[in-house]
Parts: sequence; C-alpha cells; structure tokens
Amino acid sequence: MPKSDKPKILVVNDDPASLLALTSLLDQWADETGYTVVSARSGQEALRQVLLHDFAVILLDVNMPGMDGFETAEAIHQRARSADIPIIFVTAFLADEIDRLKAYQRGAVDFLFTPVIPQILQAKVSVFVALANKNEQLRRQADKLSQRTSELTATNRQLVREMEERRAAERKSHAKDEFLAMLGHELRNPLSAISSAAALLGLPGSHAESNARARVIIQRQTQHLSRIVDDLLDLSRAMSGKILLSKKALDLSTLVSTCLDTFRATGRTAGYRINVELEPGWVEGDATRLEQVTSNLIDNALKYTPAGGSIDIAVSCDKDNVVLAVSDTGVGIGPELLPHVFDVFVQGTISIDRAQGGLGIGLSLVRRLVELHGGSVNAHSDGNSNGSRFEIRLPRIAAAVQAAPAPRRHQPEATRPTVLLIEDNEDGREMMATMLDAYHYPVRQAGDGLEGVAAATAEPPDVALVDIGLPGIDGYEVARRLREHPATRNMRLIALTGYGLEEDQKRVLEAGFDLHLVKPVDIRLLLDALGEQATARPSVRPAA
Repeated sequence: MPKSDKPKILVVNDDPASLLALTSLLDQWADETGYTVVSARSGQEALRQVLLHDFAVILLDVNMPGMDGFETAEAIHQRARSADIPIIFVTAFLADEIDRLKAYQRGAVDFLFTPVIPQILQAKVSVFVALANKNEQLRRQADKLSQRTSELTATNRQLVREMEERRAAERKSHAKDEFLAMLGHELRNPLSAISSAAALLGLPGSHAESNARARVIIQRQTQHLSRIVDDLLDLSRAMSGKILLSKKALDLSTLVSTCLDTFRATGRTAGYRINVELEPGWVEGDATRLEQVTSNLIDNALKYTPAGGSIDIAVSCDKDNVVLAVSDTGVGIGPELLPHVFDVFVQGTISIDRAQGGLGIGLSLVRRLVELHGGSVNAHSDGNSNGSRFEIRLPRIAAAVQAAPAPRRHQPEATRPTVLLIEDNEDGREMMATMLDAYHYPVRQAGDGLEGVAAATAEPPDVALVDIGLPGIDGYEVARRLREHPATRNMRLIALTGYGLEEDQKRVLEAGFDLHLVKPVDIRLLLDALGEQATARPSVRPAA
C-alpha cells in the first residue's frame, strides 16, 4: 500500500460542486497544517481509497445515492485496519437526536452542517491531523524501540552463545590436557616396568628365575601398551566412521561365554561370584568388535567391584532384540556422573574410567561400536556404593546353521618355509629374526626395500615379511616389484606394519600382499600365517 509522510484527509460527496468546495477549502491550509487531500464521489469509491491509504480523518456526506454515508461508515469500520479512522459526517440537514445516535453508532466522531464555516472546519481538521502526526510519531518510536529490543536480544543471545562456546572450549581444552597427562601416566608405567626388566636381564649374575620373571613382565607390559594403542586407534576410527565391520551371523551367548573363559583363564575372575545366564541369541555382527564390547563391560565390572563382590552376566532375547546385561555390586555411579559415563575426554572428576586408572575411553568405544551394529547401550545405577548395570541391545536375527569347523593345519618342522624379513629397524629386525629362528624357521634379512627386492629375486624365499615404512622404496613398491618378477610372482607376501586403519589394510592387499598384520604382532598370529599354504586366499588378519 503506497504511503506518504503527510497525513491524508478523505472527502466523500456525490455532489461535484460541494466536493470541489470542500477540497478547495481544505487545500488552502494543506501546506500550513501539513496534510494532503483525497476525494471520492461515492461510497464505493471511498471504500477503494480506504483500501489504498490510511487517513487521519474522513469527511463523509450523509445523503448519497446507492450507498449513503451511514452504510459507507459502517463498511469502513468493519475492516480492522480502518476501524479506528475518525469520521465527520457532513449534511445539509439539521440532524435530530435519532440521526445523531445512528451516526455515532456507525463510528462518527462529529457533524458538520453546510454551509460549512471555514474556521470551524479548519479547527476540527487540525485536531485530527495533529493526532495522526502524534500517532505516527509514537508508532515510529515504538518501531525503533522494537528494533532496538530485537538488536539487544540478538546481541544478548550472541553473547550467551559465545560464553557457552568459550566455556565448552575451556572444558574441552582442560579435558584434553587432563587426558594427555593421563595418557603419559598410563604409558610411563609399563615403559618403566619394561625398562627395569630389560636392565635386570643385562645384570651379571642375575638368576634364571629373575630372568624368567623379567621376560614375563616385559611380555605383559608390552601387551598392555599394545592395548592402549589399539584402544586409541579404535576410538579414533569409530568416531570418524572409519571402522568397517565384517558382519556375519553369530550367537552372542557363545561369544560372551568365550570372553568369560578368557577372563577365567587369566585369573581375573578369582575372588568374585560370577553368575552367568546365557540364552542363545543370534545377531549379525563383527565378532572381533563384539568381543571388544563384551570384554570392556566385563573388565569394567571387575575393575570397580571389590573382591568378594558379585557380577551377573546375562544374555536374553525379547521380541526384536538380543540383550546383553552386565551387573555388579561395586562402587556404583553417582547421579552427576551417570549421564556422562559414555562420553570421551570428559573431566576426570566425572569419568568412571579414570577413578581407577585407564584412559577413560573404554565405555565410549563400547557405545560407538554398538551403535555401528544398529544397537543401543545404557547404564543404570542407584548411586555410589550401590553397583551398576550396563545393558546392550542388538537387533535379533533368525538362528543360523553352524558348519563344522575346519581341522587346523599344522606345519611339519621339516617343511617349514624359508623367510625373508625386510625391516629397516635394526632392533625390531633382530628380535623378529631371533624369534623365528627359535621356532626353527630359516630366516634371511634385508634392511631396506631395494636390498629386499634384490635378495628375494636372487634367491626367492617361500615367504617375505615386509615392513611398509621402508627407506628407498616403501613396502607397497616392494610388493609390486616382487609380483612383477617371474621368480617371485607367486611367493607369499605378508605386510608387517604399524599402519592399522581399514584403508591401510585395503591398500596393502591392492599392492599385492596376501596378508596384513599390525605391529606389535602376536607370535601366534605370525606362526599361523607362516603355516598357511602359499596359495591361500588373500585376507585381512585383525590387529594383534
């Protein structure tokens, strides 16, 4: 709707002479008083003008053919936007009390009788123009105030958001600092034990019993370091969506039973009352990852339950899910901590994993792995010293028919394959070669990629163990060259590498390797790999 800065006055009269007289009279004071004049010659035209403009006052003739002044006034005031426009009726007849009442009922504010006295017309019009100007001024002030209020509100929201982001950043920074400090602590402990045990092995006159004990400590602490690295890498992969699950139908109760047997074999369950109820329940999942989940939950229950306490482990089925529940009578979880038990890198005061050592990422990894399987996990506790319960729900599938396991192949000592070890780290190469020699494998060594290719092509071994991060040419290029050479095209190639992401495993196989093993490699996995036939199908072996 077009608008003007000046108030407008609408003059409605069907008589051209009267309309001209009123508009001409009003035009005389228009510049002085500050308004503009609009005219209409019928009630219908007046309504059209009201649709187009806002008016300070309407001078409306009462006696008009078709739609008279009363009907026009009623129509104008029925519209919400024009309901408050003041109307002055103009008439040549002296209105009686009934006419005045009728006019006021239809929104009239006053009457003018013709012939109109100019001074009275100017006075009445000036009042309504001044009122319109004041209303417009108030409206603009209200608009400015509303705009300023909106700006202040937006600024306040921005400040609150920035303060929250700053606090979140500070919490995150503090949590990371605390995590790094905890990581340093967790790494130094096994490193200190390994260093002391290695020093003991080198002491002159050390007893065989002490040496054996030192070797056990080195092995155990090395495995502990490996678990720390694996947990960090697994959590990073899980959070970035880079874990590729190798799903197949499996019975969760069988998997849980196997995990529990491992804890029993290592003596971890000694001193606890372990109650087990395992109902067959089939899910589609990655066995390795679900073993991680189960082991983390059982380990968590053992860690936070004093000796003599009870731990309940159950697998059950409902209509659509298989449910794994691990309950304990341990230290419990406080109400302030309960919502955060699955968070990663939270403050140490609210991290269940850090109270008793550890990196505080085990339960975070559990949640992410379960979610990758399409399941859910939740925790419950009645508070400190009241134990806790962790429950995992995985989508249930129909039971699968299990095939009989294939008999394990053993490699006769007389036919053990010759091995070429291509590794640039002298200590690692020496220890690996010594270990293989202890198992009676013929081993040759090469310190870089080019030397390894030359040694393999000059005297082809049965198996080549190749590090990926080699100087000169890397392990990928070594594999490509050996696959291209007629003498080494069909030899078995096994990658030994610290690179353990799924894309690293894929790249290894694409380069021509038969197998991918992640350092530090469990000797049993390596011996199994060496015992397989050279024509075995390429596969990916899980990290040690």
